[in-house]
Amino acid sequence: MDQIAAVVDFFFLMCYAFVNLICVLHSLLGAPNWRPRFKYYHWTLSLLGAGLCFFIMFSTHWDYALVSCALCVVIYKYVEWKGAKKEWGDGIRGLALSTAQYSLMKIEDKDPHPKNFRPQLLLLFSMPWSRDLVDLRYLKLLHFASQLKAGRGLTIAVAFIRGNPLSIEDRTKAEEVKRRMEFDMGQAKLRGFAKTLVYGEGQITGSLSTLIQSVGIGGLRPNTLLLKWPTYSEEKSREAIDSEYQTFTEKLLAGVAMDMCLLVTKGIMDYPAPQDRLAGYVDVYWIVQDGGLCILISYLLRQHKVWRGCKLRVIAIAQEKDNNLKMEAELKQYVVYQLRIRATILVVDLADPEISKTAFERTLLMEQRTRYNLEMHSLVHRPLQRPSVGGLSFVPQRQSSRFEVQKINSQASMDDVLTNEEQESDKCEQLKGVSSSSDTIGKKNKVMFATGEEEEVKTVEKLADMQKELKALDRTKVHKMHTAVRLNEIIIENSFNSQLVLLNLPKPPIGKDGLDNYIHYLEVLTDNVKRVLFVRGTGQEVITTTS
Repeated sequence: MDQIAAVVDFFFLMCYAFVNLICVLHSLLGAPNWRPRFKYYHWTLSLLGAGLCFFIMFSTHWDYALVSCALCVVIYKYVEWKGAKKEWGDGIRGLALSTAQYSLMKIEDKDPHPKNFRPQLLLLFSMPWSRDLVDLRYLKLLHFASQLKAGRGLTIAVAFIRGNPLSIEDRTKAEEVKRRMEFDMGQAKLRGFAKTLVYGEGQITGSLSTLIQSVGIGGLRPNTLLLKWPTYSEEKSREAIDSEYQTFTEKLLAGVAMDMCLLVTKGIMDYPAPQDRLAGYVDVYWIVQDGGLCILISYLLRQHKVWRGCKLRVIAIAQEKDNNLKMEAELKQYVVYQLRIRATILVVDLADPEISKTAFERTLLMEQRTRYNLEMHSLVHRPLQRPSVGGLSFVPQRQSSRFEVQKINSQASMDDVLTNEEQESDKCEQLKGVSSSSDTIGKKNKVMFATGEEEEVKTVEKLADMQKELKALDRTKVHKMHTAVRLNEIIIENSFNSQLVLLNLPKPPIGKDGLDNYIHYLEVLTDNVKRVLFVRGTGQEVITTTS
């Protein structure tokens, strides 16, 4: 009984000691709910009382004191794990909050030193949210972010929800989405914060820009924007395509304008799940000097167990005047020795022969698609005008062929397109009479219906126009397309079976005029490549050779 009584006494002493320690914490932290009645109270009195309690315990029976302390720790962790039925507050939480505030105040609100650079991720989701349906691309992006961070650093995931910010129903939906994102981030083992933002009609652009400018606090703010490549399908409605495509371009331009690093995942559905274990190569294409950001990202990925079995290869692109042996030796000295990263160095020649026919065909297709998008945009914003005859309004028949994009078969050559006009010249002459006679029918107050011969005339005329378009193509665009085609051939030849390909993301155009061509170049560059990660830095984040 005497031994049990000693343990019980120690529990009472520990209770008094912890009460005094809580009083000390409240006084030092300046908690607004701490208002002692004793007029001459000072926190040193509570600290003295806690010290006396522990002194009595360890001076009498130090072994029982250790057992009592261990039991208290076990009980505290059990209650913390199960959750108490009633919440009285947590002094440890207040201490952590004050420590975080002190640390944030010590961090200078300026660009960190390159040695301290690490990707702090910002994930933006603007997809439709539903309780029953889950977008797998959203989950895949969370898993990839977890693999890149390996549980370290800052990650903020923001979901954009279309609605009324003043509506209680929309705000309730936003809270549900936030809880769902927190659950999904926990399942993906991605430590970070989830937020939701409700925007009104036509406010997505301003909401994106405002969020990127204001996210974070003090010196702790995201510096890397992680995006997924937009999905494009001709079978989808025009509105759905524009929604995802336009949102992606807005995010891209806002990230560049705010001097953030950009990581764009292409083929996100083929990215590995957390339980996968990959083996093979992770290829980094050294096209331009970016400070080694691509190598740093690949190194961070290989720290995760999913990518740990892959080997790193750095594939340098050499021009005609470059010395391949010298370039390989310099890269080995820089990557393997100075950066202390195990990698295989390869040098591949980028031959520059005459511009291929494929480059002409793809450039023509790009120009036609750009004109098609402009015509669709002008058609949507143009007021509807209906022709009237005798006070009666008629709705004109939809002419789908007017806005059709005349694509060129990838297996056909440019000569086939150029000779089509010569082969159909006789046919065109025979059909001119049909076309002229049909024009005489179109009199006032009459509706002309298109015939099969007229459609055939239009087809022949389009072939003739295509010949003129090929000759009038911008040579700068053709050269860019030729480079993209050649790089794609090199990637397919060297990295077709690689687990991941990292490429430098070219600088996007300042305005929106050239974005369609920009996206088309990147599509050609990565055609038939399974997994691609575009990386673009700001020039300030460089991987250093010293620790």
